Amino acid sequence: MTDPFAVKDCALIAIATGERANDLRELRDRLETTRSGCIYYHFWGGLLRPSFDDPEYQNDFAVWANHGLHDRFLAERLALVDPTDFDDLEGLRRELIEIIEERLDENELVSWTAARQQFQFIRSQIVVFDTGTRISKPEDLKELIPQLTVGSVFYHFVDARRRTLNKNDDFSEWLVGFGNTYDELLEQIASLDPYFKSLTELRAQLGEIYREYMYT
Repeated sequence: MTDPFAVKDCALIAIATGERANDLRELRDRLETTRSGCIYYHFWGGLLRPSFDDPEYQNDFAVWANHGLHDRFLAERLALVDPTDFDDLEGLRRELIEIIEERLDENELVSWTAARQQFQFIRSQIVVFDTGTRISKPEDLKELIPQLTVGSVFYHFVDARRRTLNKNDDFSEWLVGFGNTYDELLEQIASLDPYFKSLTELRAQLGEIYREYMYT
């Protein structure tokens, strides 16, 4: 018998590392050695910040390339990187370094151009709260999803992908425990890319998927 689904909430605590970059070469060098948690924060942390620095760019590296270096070309390249395309943070790290090295090779001037402001490397620590809410039937998800906080959406649908064995969200992991009954629903959930959406948009889309599935 499948255990009840335990609803959790979370917050990301930002922790300064003291690592900084003044130009693009320094950013490349720091990326080679910085903790993987920094890369995670600078890609995903914006989802849980009260307001994001620049809604045009999803990650902090792209924001800095645009506002710090005034290199819109590089910013747009970095903005296209989707962390969900990579099996782990090391793969994402290598992609970032490769993009930056390509830019350094293209334009020698950008190699030494000092940024208007330093890039500050931040790492994060996730703090998890048990809400006490439990559901035992998949049908209850259609009522649960719209009531979730953005912290719960982040924990169960975003952060779960680095916690679970199958790199899956917690909802899907739970539904798998009911056998093949919900295979069609699992396919619909898997089609959602959490990166290029706000958490409220993601919650709304998840709610719509569950609602339509349960009423068909």
